[in-house]
Amino acid sequence: MADDSGRTVRIARQGWPFIGAGLAAFFAGLGALVLAGASQRPWLSAVGGILCALGLGFAAFCLYFFRDPDRPGPLDADKIYAPGQGVVLSVGREGPGDGLTLRIFLSIFDVHVQRAPCAGKVVASDYVKGSFLAAMKDQARGNERSIVTIQPEGRSPVVVEQIAGLVARRIETWVGPGDRVLAGQRYGIIYFGSQVAVHFPPSARCVVKPGDRVVSGVTPVGEWA
Repeated sequence: MADDSGRTVRIARQGWPFIGAGLAAFFAGLGALVLAGASQRPWLSAVGGILCALGLGFAAFCLYFFRDPDRPGPLDADKIYAPGQGVVLSVGREGPGDGLTLRIFLSIFDVHVQRAPCAGKVVASDYVKGSFLAAMKDQARGNERSIVTIQPEGRSPVVVEQIAGLVARRIETWVGPGDRVLAGQRYGIIYFGSQVAVHFPPSARCVVKPGDRVVSGVTPVGEWA
């Protein structure tokens, strides 16, 4: 399939079990409708109609949710790119250092495959257990999350977080210590609504503000000093 720009849009493999479950419910509903017609059972017809509608609707939603469009890799090594697609929630200092933290909210209608914000070597990857509060709230900073630290050559490390939300209960990170990533490379996915954070080193500055929409692997969100 393709998006409005003509670029190829694939479906992330993590979505196929959900799509399959929806289609299974749809075909079960069709079977119930056929059986209802043969047995003259109105209640079975109602059950079949509900299963068809819910199953097909769920499968269609999952096809949309797990879309993973191909995007040209960013070429400017002086930029740091959005790791997630969505709306900028906040930009500010959250720790004792001078580096800024950028937080992006991903609604269920955004692409949920995360992309590396810069090129470099993965020097750390940690999974932190936590709560499952709504991802647009400040308290979501304590939610369950996966933290990846990327060391660009000749520059300070950039830390990126995949953060679970109220509905999102599963995070996958596909890179680990020792791996090398390119800017814009797919590196993980969060299921069904979430937040992504970028912790900039003091040697980089943020170039977006709360309310801005960003696109993973496309929108510059920071630049090196």
